Amino acid sequence: MTMKHLVTGATGNIGSLVTHRLIERGFRPCIFVRDEARARALFGDAVDIRVGDLGASQRSLAAAFAGMDTLFLLNSGPGLAARDRATALAAKKAGVSHLVKLSTLDILTSVGTGPWHAQGEAAVQESGLDYTFIRSAGFMSNALYWAEAIKTERILRSSTGEGKIAFIYPADIAEIAVHSMTTRDLRREAVVITGPKALSYAEMADVIGAAIGKRIRYVPISDDEASFGSDAYAEAVTDIWRAIGEGRVTTTTDVVQRILGRAPRSFDQWVAENVTEFAAPGKSRGRRAQS
Repeated sequence: MTMKHLVTGATGNIGSLVTHRLIERGFRPCIFVRDEARARALFGDAVDIRVGDLGASQRSLAAAFAGMDTLFLLNSGPGLAARDRATALAAKKAGVSHLVKLSTLDILTSVGTGPWHAQGEAAVQESGLDYTFIRSAGFMSNALYWAEAIKTERILRSSTGEGKIAFIYPADIAEIAVHSMTTRDLRREAVVITGPKALSYAEMADVIGAAIGKRIRYVPISDDEASFGSDAYAEAVTDIWRAIGEGRVTTTTDVVQRILGRAPRSFDQWVAENVTEFAAPGKSRGRRAQS
């Protein structure tokens, strides 16, 4: 009997990769999205689509989750704990047996979005569902946030100083998620996944510079200069940058190697595959940093 997998956030960075990996493995995933047209443009007829929002009532969510065996939960923002709780309770009511939540390694140091995800994890555990928590390092694709300044000024500005972080390749996150959804190996576990090596922002600037054949200058700035707003999310990201600068998030693990049987992919590889984002002046795909 074929397992039925539901993916939330399927039109975003990680969710779309999870969906594609499930399709590649012969599954027909169900995706829970706000924008059906966008989802159809991404996946064609290879998926079933249910339209809705994680902020909906538990009754509406339970109806959307009906018939599913596993659920990949991707949630963000200061209200994520309440949405995680509603999602978990609705999934339990709908008969879902396993919930895989993309969480953050910031839980380990209680910085940034870590406290929000800690509350979300607790809510999932309290629901009684089997779970897997994927506590991920920041995404290598966060470097796209720097693209415009690199293309136009050959500069990378950051408030992280000499601090280092082991960003992770987004597809590695997706492959861990799919492994979690399609096996019983990681039931009732919280796994911490990172890239292979912690790098400073200056070192990452050098990697990008080498890829485009231009010197990229690293310019340290203050927290106030780095901030992109005063809302709770902006404050959480600034807190993460501060923690990086203080050397509190240098964690690396061998979990990707242990689970997937290969080393996590490097920042050099991610840059090589995305070099056009940094190579010439023009409008970048501006994204907010994710954690």
